[in-house]
Amino acid sequence: MNLIVLFGGSSYEHEISIVSAVTLKDKIKKHNLTFVFVDRDRDFYLIEKENMKSKYFSTFEYKKAKKLNLVKNGFEAKKLFGSEKISGVVLNLIHGRDGEDGKIAGMMQFFCIKCITPNLEASVVSYNKLYTKMYAKELGVKVVDYKYITDDSYTPDKFPVIIKPVRLGSSIGVTIAKNIDEYKYGLDVAFEFDNGVLIEEFIEGVNEYNLAGCYANEFIFSKVEKVKKDKFLSYEDKYLDFSRKEAKTEEVSSELEEKLKDNFRKIYNTTFEGSLIRCDFFEINGEVYLNEINPIPGSMANYLFSDFDEVIEKLANSLKYEKKIDIDYSYINKIQMAKGK
Repeated sequence: MNLIVLFGGSSYEHEISIVSAVTLKDKIKKHNLTFVFVDRDRDFYLIEKENMKSKYFSTFEYKKAKKLNLVKNGFEAKKLFGSEKISGVVLNLIHGRDGEDGKIAGMMQFFCIKCITPNLEASVVSYNKLYTKMYAKELGVKVVDYKYITDDSYTPDKFPVIIKPVRLGSSIGVTIAKNIDEYKYGLDVAFEFDNGVLIEEFIEGVNEYNLAGCYANEFIFSKVEKVKKDKFLSYEDKYLDFSRKEAKTEEVSSELEEKLKDNFRKIYNTTFEGSLIRCDFFEINGEVYLNEINPIPGSMANYLFSDFDEVIEKLANSLKYEKKIDIDYSYINKIQMAKGK
């Protein structure tokens, strides 16, 4: 199988995407990998595997690579005489805007390209943290109480609180406020990145677990990862974390593991078919709460799976093209016949 790894994008998480792709280069061994980079101007470039190094992009050397166009069933590189077609199953590895907001998913669907990605509907649900909360509650999955604001007129009754831009990942723009001054500062930071903000109570010492998975004729789950942290994980912490080689796992009770999987199934539903996602959960007094959905986790959370190649292959083989709608113009023809034309 030829797997086209699509990464980069016009996003605050552009560099995270590059790190994820560089890391994934050495994780997928069974399948042929083709790397397609989307730069900040949203141009597509074909990147040779030996050039998959972060410095190649930060120094703009990628500009010397072949430019690609998106066409039906794949990508196309113009040649002196004719063109070269690049086809395969696309793996969407663009974090944040472009990749997680549904743009890439919609384009892949429109151009009839099979793609491992949340579809447009799933992207809308998971990209916006407010919609994620609403979606989870509708499915019977618990979430931490929150307040959604679009200006600075709201002040919490008690501290500490965590302040999150509603549409960003990788902890960008996120702060913890322990008093009113820190709260005002945190709002200023968050509104630099987004026009909507979530305010949640910050619960000290809460147990946090990560579980990744997908549906490929059956649910495939990763190991459960208990997040080991002394404090809130910053953007820099997560940036470095994406390149790690193994999960920070420890034994969890079979009862808790089943609760996590049950909540994952509810979230994945039919909404996220065709994607590999990671759900981040809290465990509070024995109850499981959804924190966030990571629709395109860093390095695809490969470190949580014992055989990542097999997972990707099963998921790729389960992908289906969008159902074709037969358009026979019968309605218009009937109108024309009624008019005697």
